Amino acid sequence: MTWEFILGFGVALFVMLIGFLGSILPGLPGTPLVFAAAVLHRLYFGNQGSSTWVLVSLALLMILSIAIDFAAGLLGAKKLGATWRGMTGAGLGALIGIFFAPIGIILGPFLGAFIGELAGGRETREAGKAGAGAMLGLLGGALGKVVCCIMMISLFAFDLLLRRFLN
Repeated sequence: MTWEFILGFGVALFVMLIGFLGSILPGLPGTPLVFAAAVLHRLYFGNQGSSTWVLVSLALLMILSIAIDFAAGLLGAKKLGATWRGMTGAGLGALIGIFFAPIGIILGPFLGAFIGELAGGRETREAGKAGAGAMLGLLGGALGKVVCCIMMISLFAFDLLLRRFLN
């Protein structure tokens, strides 16, 4: 194993760690950053980088993570009785909340669903349930992103290390 490979592996893992933090903290791209680190590692090291099947798997996990993140807040609101207004409000609240990170990312979907339900004529209690569902969905989406990040980083590291030590 060369120093160049060790350094490249370390840099890739460091960037992936930032991506992992991005799956928890708002404002940092989570799984896209992990995927980008793996792709750049492959571009630099060629066939000694990640195998093609690993890169395809990482891309699929990244897409799954983004889909989970987007759908979780909406589905959480729906499960606790939100109408289309509450679900729309949860989505808009999440988008607006990005600009008021970190508290806006947590409260945005709740307030959006709550306001959307109130605007639709629902009572405060029902609107609050829809908002709570949106917030629970947001937490579920974050958990899904964390799991996808851990799987992506593990797959990348095990692939490189196994192929390196088996050759």
